[in-house]
Amino acid sequence: MIRHLVLFKLNEGVERDDPRVVRGVEAFRSLGGRIPEIRFWECAWNISDRPIAYDFAINSAFEDAEALRRYVEHPEHQAGVGLWREFATWVIADYEF
Repeated sequence: MIRHLVLFKLNEGVERDDPRVVRGVEAFRSLGGRIPEIRFWECAWNISDRPIAYDFAINSAFEDAEALRRYVEHPEHQAGVGLWREFATWVIADYEF
């Protein structure tokens, strides 16, 4: 199995209630039941107020590297990425478990 973690940081001046952010969150929250390669899916807003914390996180799992690749290339995932590019930056970590 491969864990796929993504941490998002909203751009300066962008708030959680910005309509673009709301659409982006909805897009990613909906992926859990829509892309067959996903074995585990959760995403949520950070609750920590530490200055080094990111704002939003996705924690997901895939059977293998090929399943992760298909997910990354999936049109619905790409649509969500396109939304987030407008208002955030992010980092990822993929590892076997």
